[in-house]
Amino acid sequence: MASHPELNDRAQLLLKTLIERYISDGQPVGSRALSRDSHLNLSPATIRNVIADLEEMGLVTSPHTSAGRVPTVSGYRLFIDFLLEVKPLNNQEVTQMRRDLDAHDPDSIVESASKLLSDITKMAGVVMLPKREVSSFRHIEFLPLSNNRVLVILVTNEQEVQNKIIHPSKQLSTSELQQAANYLNAMFEGKDLVAVRKAVLKDLKVAEERVHREMVDAVEMAHLTFDHEENREGFVLRGETNLMEFSDLSDVDRLRQLFDAFNQKRTIIHLLDQCLGAEGVQIFIGEESGYEPLGSCSVVTSPYTVDNDIVGVLGVIGPTRMKYEHVIPIVDITAKLLGAALNHQK
Repeated sequence: MASHPELNDRAQLLLKTLIERYISDGQPVGSRALSRDSHLNLSPATIRNVIADLEEMGLVTSPHTSAGRVPTVSGYRLFIDFLLEVKPLNNQEVTQMRRDLDAHDPDSIVESASKLLSDITKMAGVVMLPKREVSSFRHIEFLPLSNNRVLVILVTNEQEVQNKIIHPSKQLSTSELQQAANYLNAMFEGKDLVAVRKAVLKDLKVAEERVHREMVDAVEMAHLTFDHEENREGFVLRGETNLMEFSDLSDVDRLRQLFDAFNQKRTIIHLLDQCLGAEGVQIFIGEESGYEPLGSCSVVTSPYTVDNDIVGVLGVIGPTRMKYEHVIPIVDITAKLLGAALNHQK
């Protein structure tokens, strides 16, 4: 257990005891319970003075309906960074988790990892889908079909061919389709598909402003082609209904906001993206996530790797009053097992 420079040993032990007691039973913790649980030979008055100091530092707060105290986000943060004692999983638990991740394809493995996190923690398990290898734009062709449909033939990297049917906003002749393809092939050959997608969205606005019809047609065709390409770069979420079982999250409006955030995906993706460059387990407590719907939640995440490259992030979403010493090693081990399983699929 590390030491916090602003708290003496007695204050740290009382804060640790208070948070562990609150996580365990969810009730504000009073001086009598702290005296009993901390095993310190201190008078109730001394304990109250220490707790008052912790409250002044913003580490605990007193709900208006109780004389006891509960931890704040700052209190949880200090607890996790300095006072938490994480117990590693035993070999039998790890072996069982490895068995639960057994699957025959990468998508099934990711699904299994999300379900595994949810089943073990009884909270929501989330796994970002692995980032795909960089694809380069090589060549595109548009072939007219019946009923104003167009077949797109997209060649990426060296020999990878993708076909897709799109529905342009107007009927385009064979020559107009050829012009559109010529423009896109000249502009984007050899460029990363992600960069092409971004450039297309930008060019669409510019083209519409300049009313350059030929360019509008080409960019609209490209926009239809690349639309929904990022859907694959999402995440798998399992066990979100588990969160309804926690009294801390039982407020209907709070749950609605939380589930809306899950459905919109953007909030969760942005949060997971923040963890892509980090090493090891990252923990966002309440407001630390920067997203209001997650204000009563904690998110425990860890990146996972394939061939030593970080390709995604997984984690657990639950109430701030979670058993961090239990959740952290589960998230850490699951990330390692998922990376190993995906490596094995290569």
